[in-house]
Amino acid sequence: MPPDTGLPLADAQDDFNRARRRRILSRAAARLRGEPSDLSVILPFEEVVEALGYRGERQLGQQVIELDSIVGSVDRPRGFDRSFQPTSSSVRSRFERIAKALREGESMPPIDVYRIGELHFVKDGHHRV
Repeated sequence: MPPDTGLPLADAQDDFNRARRRRILSRAAARLRGEPSDLSVILPFEEVVEALGYRGERQLGQQVIELDSIVGSVDRPRGFDRSFQPTSSSVRSRFERIAKALREGESMPPIDVYRIGELHFVKDGHHRV
């Protein structure tokens, strides 16, 4: 659990700064390892469906899923990397609002995802991921 100073807004701001630092360090480490730069890019759902072919959909109800299984986005490929770390400061205010609410004990609605095989693509709830 991240540090808690008792000041939820300040802690939420620190949460965002920590997430941005993780993203920057992760990108630097990937470069040093010689990994392709597109390896950390969030996968666009439409491109995956187009490549695999659409077979239909069905409701599976509410389920617990592993965060590591979330690799893409239905309609918002910018703002986050494949690990859902913020890629820019443009998502700061929403990120901090959610982090603050969580630190204050507020409940969050579940995210909506599509599943393809064992992978998940966020339909709604990018910032909550």
